[in-house]
Amino acid sequence: MYYETSVRIAATADQVWAVLRDVERWPEWTPTVSRVDRVESAPEYVPGADGPAGELTKGDVVSIKQPRMPTLSWTVLDWSPGGFFSWSASSGGVTTVAEHRIDRADDLGVTVTLSVRQSGPLAPVVGLLTGRQTRQYVDTEAQGLKRRCER
Repeated sequence: MYYETSVRIAATADQVWAVLRDVERWPEWTPTVSRVDRVESAPEYVPGADGPAGELTKGDVVSIKQPRMPTLSWTVLDWSPGGFFSWSASSGGVTTVAEHRIDRADDLGVTVTLSVRQSGPLAPVVGLLTGRQTRQYVDTEAQGLKRRCER
């Protein structure tokens, strides 16, 4: 299963990135995330090396609890400060990769694209059973990010 949504946000890329990168505060602006905890940092992690102290980096692991879903450990696959990050989680024969991208649209704002891709032997079945919920969660997260950044 693959799903993608984009939302136009009337804020600078830096403003949107400041909200998006602060994953432990996501429960404040999206009801689709109940709790986020950093589990471990990549061995090469140096606070402030690629951005503000405490910013995630490739290889970091974050535990995320979402309503109606089990708590999953997400591993950061790519972290490009200011514009993009992706992470993945595996459970029950399914690997999920979620991407978060900020593209500068013009002087009035940015476009944020959120996507989810599920693969693995049970992905087709899980997609049938939870695809609607997954799409709703991604849409809700995009709208929550927009509201948070435009306030």
